[in-house]
Amino acid sequence: MEPRLVGPGPYRATRLWNEIIELFRAGMPVRKHRCRFKSYERCFKASEAVDILHELLGSNQNFGPEVTRDQTVKLLKKFLKNHVIEDIKGRWGKEDFQDDGHLYRFPPSSPLKSYPKKPSCGKEIIKFPDWNEPKAGTSQEHIPVKSVTMNSEMWYKRHSIAIGEVPACKLVFRRELTQTNIEEIWKSMTLSQLQKVLGLDSLDEVLDVKLVNSKHIVQNVYNVNKQGIVTLEDKSKELPHWILSAMKCLANWPSCSDLKQPAYVGFERDVFKTIVDYFDQMKEPLLTFHFFDVFVSVLGLLQKHSKAVEALQISCLLLPPENRKRLQLLVRMMARISLNKDFPPLSESVRTRTLMVQAFSHCILCSKDEIDLDELLAAKLVSFLMDNYQEILSVPSALKSSVEDHVERLQRVQIKCARADTDATFPPPPFCHQISTDEFEYQRATGSQEPLAALLDEIVMNKEIPVKDKKKKLKQFQKSYPEVYRVRFPTPETEAVLFPEKTKQKPPILTWALKKPFQPFHRTRSFRM
Repeated sequence: MEPRLVGPGPYRATRLWNEIIELFRAGMPVRKHRCRFKSYERCFKASEAVDILHELLGSNQNFGPEVTRDQTVKLLKKFLKNHVIEDIKGRWGKEDFQDDGHLYRFPPSSPLKSYPKKPSCGKEIIKFPDWNEPKAGTSQEHIPVKSVTMNSEMWYKRHSIAIGEVPACKLVFRRELTQTNIEEIWKSMTLSQLQKVLGLDSLDEVLDVKLVNSKHIVQNVYNVNKQGIVTLEDKSKELPHWILSAMKCLANWPSCSDLKQPAYVGFERDVFKTIVDYFDQMKEPLLTFHFFDVFVSVLGLLQKHSKAVEALQISCLLLPPENRKRLQLLVRMMARISLNKDFPPLSESVRTRTLMVQAFSHCILCSKDEIDLDELLAAKLVSFLMDNYQEILSVPSALKSSVEDHVERLQRVQIKCARADTDATFPPPPFCHQISTDEFEYQRATGSQEPLAALLDEIVMNKEIPVKDKKKKLKQFQKSYPEVYRVRFPTPETEAVLFPEKTKQKPPILTWALKKPFQPFHRTRSFRM
């Protein structure tokens, strides 16, 4: 059985768990072993299981070569706890797995997990105000609006003579967007883009959208300093000063000008342990329990680098601002320590980069229900974060521009015409005041008819329009605006003056010019026979 890449989607952790079990059972050789003068059929040693599983995980593109032997042992402990394997006496669950010569075997029952059925919470439909409807208690017809002067070029563009009708135009008034409206727009467009990048039909199986706080998204986008780090409004949620100092000390090692560093050997190890202990005592990981399935699903895109970066950019915008800030500071420190060749080793047996991943993976990503592949999935994600943290933990510029353009478009007043290619947009009126009925009737008459009358005069006076086309345009204008046309041409005679008929001349009678006057026929002498 060949390993395959498990892409994004619901229950990805469970799908990976089942695949690893199937690969392990298919690839683990079993044979007869003796233990304490007794033979056992179809079993294997613990150390052999560690060798096979470690090699399998390292060659699997879902995990990669960074998986350590210690992580492999931890996974086999979970295999024993979940009855994927059992010892030769049939014991499992509470037994401890060690990397030694103890004998184990596969139980006859299937160890694969069924996919969990999450309670259906229903799709959340984010409702926005109907921007095309006026507020309650007001009528769009009773709002005085400054008339728009239309020239012939604009009129020709909007009203096609070939269609045979002039569509009606109307002003579309927009409601003023509140901060809540803008936050909900950010939430809707962010989740829509995340769903698109993940290639899912719905986010329901990987995320409960009701748990997404729209205020967090807006704060993570706009409340940032020059370095792109989130600034918090509530200062009580900041990291303690002594932790910030410790992280800054290790990130800038050995040149940390504002700190007086002790001279004893092993100082940096003590500082590192202090930071690890602080993050270990957190009750919830930085990526939160609610978003575990989202980030696990994103791991299925790691083979497509740009897609994975974009998906993580968007996913990290959903975090509470204090979590995002701590993640930014922690991952930046981890990356700088790993790349610092002058940094003294923090362990005698483990590389610095591997130690960073092992020390902080659990406090960055883990499941509330202790899913069996937590450590491996978290290590994979943290490694990718360390390599690309500057891109991932920055605000996605494309999404920001898209949302801001959409908000700006909604805040305009538009003139919409049926079958018009483009809309003429105008800034919203600064204010409106109530007027009397008579004044409204007068404004409606003068405000709408004067521009149309000017347009009609322009058509009449335009000498560049051929007579045939001018007649068609006037006929179309008369059909669409009969009242305005009647004022300009009250009688057929006034219209006839515009197109005077030419007098038709009869063609002259054809005369033949005769050289001699007509003479009667004279009988001539016939030839004699």
